[in-house]
Amino acid sequence: MIFIQVLVEAMGNFAYLIGDEKMRLAAVVDPAGAVDRILRLAEDQGLKIIYIINTHSHSDHTSGSQELASATGAKIIMHKKARATKNLAVEDGDVISVGELKIKVIHTPGHSPDGISLLVGDKLLTGDALFVGECGRTDLPGGSSEELYDSLFGKLVKLDDELEVYPGHDYGEKPHSKLGYEKKHNYTLKPRSKDEFLKFMAED
Repeated sequence: MIFIQVLVEAMGNFAYLIGDEKMRLAAVVDPAGAVDRILRLAEDQGLKIIYIINTHSHSDHTSGSQELASATGAKIIMHKKARATKNLAVEDGDVISVGELKIKVIHTPGHSPDGISLLVGDKLLTGDALFVGECGRTDLPGGSSEELYDSLFGKLVKLDDELEVYPGHDYGEKPHSKLGYEKKHNYTLKPRSKDEFLKFMAED
C-alpha cells in the first residue's frame, strides 16, 4: 500500500493519498484544497486517482474535491447523510475497493452527522472524530456530544490497539499515533459514562 499524509499548513488539515501498488489505483481522502500537490504526488507514484473520499462535509475538508474530480474523473464518495455534492453514498460497514485495497467505512457522527472514519490495513483515518490527544468539537451545526460518545466509545476504542490513527487535523504533538496510545493518554478517551461525557464536553 502507498500511503501519504499531506499537511495543508494554512488550515492545519491533513489530506491523504492511498494507493494500490499493484494496480496503481488510488483514493484521496479530504483534499483540503491541496489539489496541485496531490496531483503531483499521484503522478510521481504512477497512480490513477479513482475516488475522492470526504470524511465529512465541512468545507475545510471538501475544498478541492470538485476541482480534483474534474482533473482526474474520480468519483466523490461521502456518507449518505452528507448534503454536499457526491457521486456515491456510503454507510456504516460499507467497503470501498481501490484496486486490491479494501477501505472499510465506519460511521462516526458527533462532530457532524455525516462523519465517517476509514479503516485500511493497519491505518485508521478518523476525520474530525478523533485527533491525536483530542476529539472533535460538537458545538457546530449538526454536532452532537451524544453521537460522538457513541462513535468514540462504542466504535473506535473497541478497535485494535495497534492500529495507527491518522486524524483530519494536525492538532496533536505528532501527526499520527497508535490507537492504544490514545486510549491511555488522550484525556478525551478517559473512561466515562455517557452522562459524564456530555458534562465533560459542555464544560470543555
